[in-house]
Amino acid sequence: MRDFWFSCGHHLTDRDVSGGLLVTDEFLKVYLARPELSPPPEACTAEHALHAALLADPRRAVGAAEIAAVSDADARENWQQMIAFRDHLLRHKTLEAAYLDLVRGNLDDTPPLFLDQLVHVILRNALDGCDDPFMLRAAELFFRPQRMTTHQGALIAADDEKIAGTGAAPLSPLVSMLGIPAGAEIDILTDDNAASYWDRGDLFDMALDLTFGRRGLAALGAVLERWMKHLLSLDARIEPLSEMRDVPLTWYVGLDAVGTRIGDALWIGEDLDEKMQSRVVALFRLTFANLQADEVPMADDAVYLFLAMTSDKLLRLKPQNLLTGLPARRLAPVA
Repeated sequence: MRDFWFSCGHHLTDRDVSGGLLVTDEFLKVYLARPELSPPPEACTAEHALHAALLADPRRAVGAAEIAAVSDADARENWQQMIAFRDHLLRHKTLEAAYLDLVRGNLDDTPPLFLDQLVHVILRNALDGCDDPFMLRAAELFFRPQRMTTHQGALIAADDEKIAGTGAAPLSPLVSMLGIPAGAEIDILTDDNAASYWDRGDLFDMALDLTFGRRGLAALGAVLERWMKHLLSLDARIEPLSEMRDVPLTWYVGLDAVGTRIGDALWIGEDLDEKMQSRVVALFRLTFANLQADEVPMADDAVYLFLAMTSDKLLRLKPQNLLTGLPARRLAPVA
């Protein structure tokens, strides 16, 4: 089986017996390689000393006084955020458990960049053994904002950072370490070029067709299923819908902020105007499998999922919404 998403650092982690990812010193050191934390030559002695000490022992306790001694204000803030995030990871048995604790609590103090990186590596674990490039490309929506466009009647998602030309500053320092080129031509993923994904997965330079009835949307549903199974041990079938007509909206989950607003409007019986309808990227029907009413109070009812883009055609899927918005009582992490 071919490897993928090397830049997420999955190969630097270990697994426990239940399949969850264990934090290693090597995984933590990747954060220290980020440009925000790697001190420039002109940085103060305290910052150089802190960085060197953590490279030697990335789990060592860091006191507030050590960070306060860093002279540069921006550097101090970066260190505060990184140490707080590191300590959060180390308080939990697995990365999956750390992530679930974050999304069930308060995300306000967690930089979105750190959260996206955590989703990236957890998804790599959940999709281990996947041989479908369409699923892997669809999974990129979980941690990379997408710019939506129409092309010859098709709805296409392309990596927002890539098409904006900001790919020269990759999210993962491993990309720079590996010498992966920042610039690349964007191609729409098709059956003809799908095999090239294995060499391009860390470039994020393949667009995905999310038109109803085509492979991209079905692949996204399959990834959502894997996400639920891996993190919540819940089995479900998630299938795309072309539209919703005369269906009982017993429960719904917005997979992004706009999708949530759409679900809220439909829940109270409002009709969507043409402008809001045009923002809908995907509708899904989720049905639970092999669950009892004491586990999911509405196990016999479908849950509808809404995914939508902003007015400027930006798509920001929030994978935590699926984990926290389901009507399930059995919400246990993998470890």
